[in-house]
Order: sequence, then structure tokens, then C-alpha cells
Amino acid sequence: MRAVVITEPGGPEVLSVSQVAAPQIGPGEVLIDVVAAGLNRADVQQRKGLYPPPPGASEYPGLEVSGRIADAGESGFSVGDEVVALLSGGGYAEQVAVPAGQVLRVPPGMGLVTAAALPEVAATVYSNLFLTAHLQAGERVLIHGGSGGIGTMAVQLALAFGAIPLVTAGSAAKLDVARGLGAATCINYREQDFVAEVAAATGSEGVDVILDVVGAKYLEQNVQALAVGGRLVIIGLQGGARAELNLGALMTKRASVAGTTLRGRPVAEKTAIMAAVREHVWPLIESGRVKAMVDRTFPLERVVEAHQYFDSGEHAGKVLLTVAPSP
Repeated sequence: MRAVVITEPGGPEVLSVSQVAAPQIGPGEVLIDVVAAGLNRADVQQRKGLYPPPPGASEYPGLEVSGRIADAGESGFSVGDEVVALLSGGGYAEQVAVPAGQVLRVPPGMGLVTAAALPEVAATVYSNLFLTAHLQAGERVLIHGGSGGIGTMAVQLALAFGAIPLVTAGSAAKLDVARGLGAATCINYREQDFVAEVAAATGSEGVDVILDVVGAKYLEQNVQALAVGGRLVIIGLQGGARAELNLGALMTKRASVAGTTLRGRPVAEKTAIMAAVREHVWPLIESGRVKAMVDRTFPLERVVEAHQYFDSGEHAGKVLLTVAPSP
């Protein structure tokens, strides 16, 4: 089959499409003919040599796909079923093997390519906002990077469950995206102090939950922006991995800090998260209350261009690769 390989750590130019051995399914797995794959920040980090695949995972990038079941194994799926899957790697390819518990049927009425924008962001946002941070109706949540794939899903799910989303983004156009989804407060982090803006928007009370993709650079400000009893969940390290934490400030607010990843979790945990997504998120997508946000698609052969566009930071929503069958 064709798959995207990383020839050496580096920029988008180190990606190329090559012929590789097709995957074989193991116990409890299904084989998917890939139709589309989503780009994620983890793919960029892997490309740079900073985020190697977990033990036993495919060496090829790609953490989410949509496609059709090619071999159902002993699962409850049938050959030809249209599905999405959460992966630990291997999505930038014509086929992928994945544990059946990490596979969901495509929501009714949704196109198969568009559906590739869902599994990683839905699993990441639901698990972190609701299973880890226990976001409740009426609470305020600050979402950093509110116009990206994670951010747009987080805004929509927060609203759907009765919370009040505030977002940061780096341009007026990106803030307009979040505002269009219903974000209550939109902060341009390039021009505004988000701690001061949060204080102004909340009457100096702060936010109950922060979903952070930045990491070290924002740690001190994030703690300042938290309300009493607030919960900070760090899911990305775009701003570095090391920072000092004022434990006194954290204790005064009776706040907590959690750091999570999704890719390396055991299959049982991913299965539980996907089951929760099916129960709580899929009905919102089927009803139209939550939408898959796709910015642009590129064919697999233009993966270098796709990564260049992703790296530019110009996108709002998801960037996808489409996979056509080999001639």
C-alpha cells in the first residue's frame, strides 16, 4: 500500500509517499480502507523527531481516519461499513489496522471525508473537558487556540453542555470563527492580556476550567486566570515543557493542574473514551448542534503542502488528507 513516511526529522519536506507493507489485523482489530485522515499537532511533532510513536504503534503519522471496513475480524462491524477511528499512528496511508473499540460508525448524514475531522478532536475534548476537568453547566471555560480543530470542537461542546466558553486566538479572523460558534468572550492574545480580559469578562472571578495547548509559556497566567476551585488541563506544549509553578497561588485558589495525552493510552482507556464520545457527542453531531469544522483538504500526494499549510497557522478548523485508491 501507499503510506506517508518520514525520511528524517525535519520540516514538511521530509515527508514522502512510498510503497510499504500493508498492515495485518491482530486479535480484536479491524482493517480500514482509508478515505481521509486528519492532521494533528502530534503529527508535526513526530515529523520533527520530538514525539515518537508509542511502543507497538505504526511508524507512519496519522492519529485519525475515516474509511470503510475492509476486514471486520471478530468485531460487530461488517465489511463496507463507513467508520471513523482513533489511532496511535498509521493514518496517512491507504489502510490501517485498529482495535475495534476505537472505531465508531460515521454519524448519519455526514460525508465520509468530513467525518475524518471528528475522532481525535471529539475524543480529546470530551475526555479532557468532561472526564478530567468535570466541566459543568453554568461554568466558564477558557479555551486557548479557539479556532483550531480542538478549539472549535471545545467551543461547541462547552455550549452544548451549558458551559460558557471564552477563547484566545491570534487574529481577528480566527476570533470571528470562534465568535460565530458562540464563544462569549474572544481575546486576541497578540494584542491583549488574556488574564486581564478574563478578569473583565468574569467580574474578577476567573474561569472554572482552562483547556491549554500552550504549556509552559502560559502556566503562570493560567493559574492567575483560574477561579477558586478552578481546573487547568494541559494538553499541548507549543509554548514549552518547563516552567515554575507558584504552589501558593494554586493552594490559595484550591485549584488543580492536570496534564494529559491521548495517543499513548492503553486500548481499554481509548475504548472507554470512544464509547463516551458515541454516547454523548455523536447525538449532538447527528442533531446538527455540533459540526465538524474542515478548513481545507489535500490529496495524500500533496502531504508536504498540507503540512506547510498546517505549520503556517492560517487554518481555522481541521486540515485533512484524502486518500484515493491506488491505480
